[in-house]
Amino acid sequence: MESLRLIPVGDGVPLALLDQVAAALARRLGWSCHVVTHAVDAGFAWDLKRNQYYSTALLKHLADSPGKERVLGIAACDLYVPVLTFVFGEAQLSGRAALASYHRLRQDYYGLPPDEAVLLDRLVKECVHELGHTLGLRHCSDWQCVMASSHGVERVDVKSADFCRECERAAGFR
Repeated sequence: MESLRLIPVGDGVPLALLDQVAAALARRLGWSCHVVTHAVDAGFAWDLKRNQYYSTALLKHLADSPGKERVLGIAACDLYVPVLTFVFGEAQLSGRAALASYHRLRQDYYGLPPDEAVLLDRLVKECVHELGHTLGLRHCSDWQCVMASSHGVERVDVKSADFCRECERAAGFR
């Protein structure tokens, strides 16, 4: 059985949210999921000019953590890679580390009332997507597949939290 460690990255990540994500991922993927209570200090990845955190640096830090199980960092902060304005997450293709941020997945980021159910749904989709990359999956052309590319929250909302049959098979779930 696969084992996954969920790690808070930076300040402000509620452990209750991590527990909910861990439970959802355990149900969806059939993996053993454990929440770490000590957050990774994200300060080293801060980019003053962009006012964001460099996700690749955080991902490398997660990948260098001890152990052999997969690691998934969950962040409340805004992430970027140099070629994009922002990212919801990043992962090592066929590696052990993934990172997801819920900063731009929150309804209140878009001026709407907070909605915890919407946030959890979006965050679980993003986590499954990034973990799919660790299983060797690339972006899928099926817009309903969780592996479909999402460059906006609207795309996260319309896709499923499930792998399409082709991605499911490629990831070894069938």
